[in-house]
Amino acid sequence: MTATEVISRIADCRLVPVIKLESADAAVPLAQALGESGLPVAEITFRTAAAGESIRRIAREVPKVLLGAGTVLTVDQIKEAVDAGAQFIVTPGFNPKVVEYCVSNGIPITPGINNPTGIEAALSYGLSVVKFFPAEASGGTKMLKAMSAPYGDVRFMPTGGVGPDNLGEYLALKSVVAVGGSWMVPGDKIKAGDFAAVGALVKEAVALARSLRP
Repeated sequence: MTATEVISRIADCRLVPVIKLESADAAVPLAQALGESGLPVAEITFRTAAAGESIRRIAREVPKVLLGAGTVLTVDQIKEAVDAGAQFIVTPGFNPKVVEYCVSNGIPITPGINNPTGIEAALSYGLSVVKFFPAEASGGTKMLKAMSAPYGDVRFMPTGGVGPDNLGEYLALKSVVAVGGSWMVPGDKIKAGDFAAVGALVKEAVALARSLRP
């Protein structure tokens, strides 16, 4: 899948659930809950040892879900993620080695930035879609508006401190392709195996995002 196709599918969803899985056993039922609730996309973060296996199981059992790997810090993690079936990579910051590997190998990547210098770095690699992280701590929508002025062709995926209360502020910006968040996939519900509750939260988030669509 090309980067353009990945971004197009993410833009259709408007939301990217950022997921931390302590056990790969939760991966498939969680992915099924996402798909059945109208949000067929998942960013599985490399914050736990279960990330790689979780991606592998989702790719095999729930292929309709657009599958990304998040919190990717190293080239080795990229290799593990892609080998497992990840279709795109998301990083919290801008690591030239990581970005260069993805670009050179045709792997869609959304690197994290929070200032114009990061945008310039992304553009130098031919990337025009970046993750704005941590969004709220970095100035929120005011910062996004300020950066969008000189970089009109750059689009953002704000993540970090975004939730139901301020989602509309971000989705109202033309420069925002989608918003990343974990409020609809809470760790306690996942750990408890309460995927019905997760599904309900996802449906609420999807409905809210649709109601706020410009």
